[in-house]
Amino acid sequence: MWGAVQLEVWMPVATNTYALMDAGNGRKLEQFGPCLVDRPCAQAVWRPSLPQTRWQQADAFFTREQGAKWEFRKPLPENWICDIGGIRFRILPTDFGHLGVFPEHALGWKKISEICSRLDTKKAAVLNLFAYSGGATLALAKVGCEVCHLDASKKMVDWARQNADLNELSAAPIRWIVDDVQKFLKREIRRGKQYDGIVLDPPSFGRGSNQELFQIDHHMLDLLELCCQVLSATPKFLFLSCHTPGYTPLVLQHLLKQTLPGGAIEAGELLLPARPEALDVPSGTYACWQK
Repeated sequence: MWGAVQLEVWMPVATNTYALMDAGNGRKLEQFGPCLVDRPCAQAVWRPSLPQTRWQQADAFFTREQGAKWEFRKPLPENWICDIGGIRFRILPTDFGHLGVFPEHALGWKKISEICSRLDTKKAAVLNLFAYSGGATLALAKVGCEVCHLDASKKMVDWARQNADLNELSAAPIRWIVDDVQKFLKREIRRGKQYDGIVLDPPSFGRGSNQELFQIDHHMLDLLELCCQVLSATPKFLFLSCHTPGYTPLVLQHLLKQTLPGGAIEAGELLLPARPEALDVPSGTYACWQK
């Protein structure tokens, strides 16, 4: 509990975990392990719940007002470790204001881990597309899945492999791929490779490993149709998440309903749950199809 006598003193929740401390005025105040970070958050249009004195204790501040840049109020480690959803990540401030993980995806990691934990057949083969730093990959590997991790950025795939080492999963059955998603899927179709589950988090706009263009408004339906062709004859799930404005839970539900007939679909918001003193932050949407 925060008490009145603590208003001027920063008291971390824990030394190695994540917490959303507050949000408002277009920003969010987050604890990544020992470091408190103040970053932009377009969804937080309400007023902050905590006093300005608490926000001023942030160790790092990211701004886009006069060019994107970090401002550091004290020297930070070059990188550090933070536990998010039971997975350890290497945290590193990037030029885009990111830190190497999107904590709102912990909801999805939990859901797909629970689905795969209930399987009483052979190990599930799961394809993780636009896999970034490996949160879903590592969550699935922890419950015994064989995972194909794909991202167009070699830097991010290397980062994900470092995260696997941090979680003692370097020997897990993970196939690490640097490639364009659509090109890879077409090759897997020709090879007859199939998967029991698929996780995908497509960006609004992106480039493949050879600068192939991806635009969600133009390529989403084609992408889902390719995914359907690599699902096994007895598929278990497809988990789709999105951060593009306008792609509401109902939109994602409609997309999955048209491309994956049968089965059940759950859809909702990805949330950053806040500390009791503050308000949760909506941070994208998801839809999960299960056979």
